[in-house]
Amino acid sequence: MKAEPLDPQGGDPADGGAPEQLNRSALRAASLLLAVGEHPEGVSAAELAAEAGIPRPTVFRILLSLAHTGLLARDGGRFSLGWKAAHLGRLADPHRGILSKIQAIVEALAEEFDESVAYSAVTGRTGQEVIAEAEGSRLLAPSRRYIGREFPLHASATGKLMLAHLPEGEAEEILPERLEALTSRTITDRDALRRELAAIRDQGFVTLDGELEEGLYAVAVPVRDGAGRLAGVLAVSGLDQRMKTRSVDAYVRGLRGAADRLAGLLGSR
Repeated sequence: MKAEPLDPQGGDPADGGAPEQLNRSALRAASLLLAVGEHPEGVSAAELAAEAGIPRPTVFRILLSLAHTGLLARDGGRFSLGWKAAHLGRLADPHRGILSKIQAIVEALAEEFDESVAYSAVTGRTGQEVIAEAEGSRLLAPSRRYIGREFPLHASATGKLMLAHLPEGEAEEILPERLEALTSRTITDRDALRRELAAIRDQGFVTLDGELEEGLYAVAVPVRDGAGRLAGVLAVSGLDQRMKTRSVDAYVRGLRGAADRLAGLLGSR
């Protein structure tokens, strides 16, 4: 993710303040801090200046100030996230202290199905992050790991579940004007997607059949926190012909059982 050039008059009131209430310097510092996080190996002020469209001397002063606070670490001319940024992340992470237990549940389900299983934590209205995943023993299986990857909402199991949990008007606003076709089976018609989201709400799970990648099949269920809010999505995925030898109901039963255990972990915090 590249840091975007900042507009001093920009801002979204829905994000916590009217444009005139936002502080340009704070926005720049936060933008650069996030941008540094996209470079685990470290990044120079010149590189960030080119990415963000901000003069290099300004970028350097901000990075130096962030390093002074401990949010960044400086090694010569390169900057990376500092220990205080890691500490803040741990404080903000609702899964801290239970990630190993989440991973154990995911691994047990992957062994039960002998397919790939992933748990995605919901981080915002449409934000999610895969924080635990495990693979079955199959030689033929999806080759890509999903931690750190982003997928279009209309063409992924997690995305569809998140959209289905939003009021219909909000889902419409979030979706891009044009729904990109990733495969020949991707739903690109808004009315068809609207009907699919209504079905997901009614049945409480989602299936994905070749819409994200050709030959990829997935079944996913929601994971809720103690207040009943959507906290995450648990999904099993694999090659379509193999997974279809088992009924959807069988996948849903296994997923819901594991989702209940995950909800118990989240509710115990």
